[in-house]
Amino acid sequence: MTHPTDIRRGRKPRLLDLCCGAGGLSAGYHQAGFDITGIDNCPQPNYPFTFHQADALQYLTDLITTGEIHTYDLVHASWPCQRFARVTAWRGIREDHPDLITPGRELLRTSGVPWVIENVPEAPLRPDYLLCGTQFGLRVRRHRVFETSWGGGGDLVPPCWHHRNLLAFEHKGERAYADAMGCTWMSNVEARQAVPPAYSHWIATQYLTHETRAAA
Repeated sequence: MTHPTDIRRGRKPRLLDLCCGAGGLSAGYHQAGFDITGIDNCPQPNYPFTFHQADALQYLTDLITTGEIHTYDLVHASWPCQRFARVTAWRGIREDHPDLITPGRELLRTSGVPWVIENVPEAPLRPDYLLCGTQFGLRVRRHRVFETSWGGGGDLVPPCWHHRNLLAFEHKGERAYADAMGCTWMSNVEARQAVPPAYSHWIATQYLTHETRAAA
């Protein structure tokens, strides 16, 4: 595992991004200085970093079993949100979608590696951080909750600023929305499932700050 001193000397920390999608959150960690490996059960032709197509739960289980999980400094998991998202109740049946957060969290807890779980606000996560695009100057309203192994804290972000013109902007078109999120490499469909890199860049900064303080 990378020690904060190693990071200051130029050795990059390594991140495993489970259920990475097209790489919105991966990009934020990359901007914060991480080497990224993404895992997803669907092909991700536009994913900009090292990618393996695999079942994320099984991949994580195998890494823990072999001990290879300790080649990573941080594990991020964005387990599918459909079971908990409010929109699923409007358009479908939540029980048709599996709960991967519960088994995924248990695996992460046994891994011995710091971790982050991201999901929608309705998900059963401890809200260590609740982030919105407007907190980072983005014209995007997309709330996401982050539960972390270190329990939150750290620097605070400004409150949300939901100006009424934001909603009109969001419906000008998929391309404009993807660009507003900072996900310019994605397709229209991928962008609707993505989370802005600004969120994970901020989370990565919190992690690195926590690790440095813990080492001191």
